[in-house]
Amino acid sequence: MINRIEDHVHILCVMSKNIFVAKLVEEIKRYSSRWIKNKGSYYTKFAWQGGYGGFSVSPSLHDKTKQYIQFQEKYHQKMSYKEEYGIDYNEKYLWRD
Repeated sequence: MINRIEDHVHILCVMSKNIFVAKLVEEIKRYSSRWIKNKGSYYTKFAWQGGYGGFSVSPSLHDKTKQYIQFQEKYHQKMSYKEEYGIDYNEKYLWRD
């Protein structure tokens, strides 16, 4: 399942344990960038941000996670994605690809 708002995308997928999250994100970014840049001159300067977050979700929470993704715009009206993490962090320590 995929849904987005103006500044980020949520994706729920079932992955093999043999696939690295970094590789999955790299492929998503590469193919989606190529796709959107072919949609017209307005998108030729499109670029993904450098960072990403990856989280493991147990199968018992897939339905709840799908519902969250489907309605993320509503959730983010109440709380930004940075607040949602629920921890204090310094952006210089976030993983960048």
